[in-house]
Amino acid sequence: MHGPASPGWLLVALCAATGAYCLLRMRSGVEEQRRAAGGEALMGFGMAAMAVPAAVFTPPGWVWSAYAVVFGAAGLRALWAARSGRHHLHHLVGAGAMVYMAVAMAGSPAQAHGHGHGASGVPLLTGALLLYFTGYVLLTGVRLIPVVAAVGGPSSPPSSLPAGPAAGWGDRPELARACRLSMAIAMLAMLLPL
Repeated sequence: MHGPASPGWLLVALCAATGAYCLLRMRSGVEEQRRAAGGEALMGFGMAAMAVPAAVFTPPGWVWSAYAVVFGAAGLRALWAARSGRHHLHHLVGAGAMVYMAVAMAGSPAQAHGHGHGASGVPLLTGALLLYFTGYVLLTGVRLIPVVAAVGGPSSPPSSLPAGPAAGWGDRPELARACRLSMAIAMLAMLLPL
């Protein structure tokens, strides 16, 4: 979050591209896909804005409170949506991590202005989030590796999303997974300085 300029710009680019792709996924014909993509677009653009290097733009102090409110509301929405599917729990953890980082930035004005070098988060909570996102990155990365069946042909995991020529490129489950993987990697990079 507001660290050195080069990694910061890489995070901004990664998160903004992911957010833009998620906006495109919102054009899907599958309602569940559209809802998930909307939340992921919010997360991608929010992470991109949070990663802008402090040398370029230092937001006013109230911005961190606004982040906490917006992502707190996104977390409540994910909690409500988790009634219909547990995959929404990942969105809940991501929104919670964003609230946590916003609160840490609000509580550490020196770091928020690019001058602090110490940790501003709660080490146990930061460690738990780092462990969760590391596990998520590894598991999702493994799921993206094509599976070779015993007969030698590739197979893809079953999906409730449309398949075949009628399916748009935004409805492809492997692209949605890659999107989530990119955001989880970025979340790890943003949590490390805490």
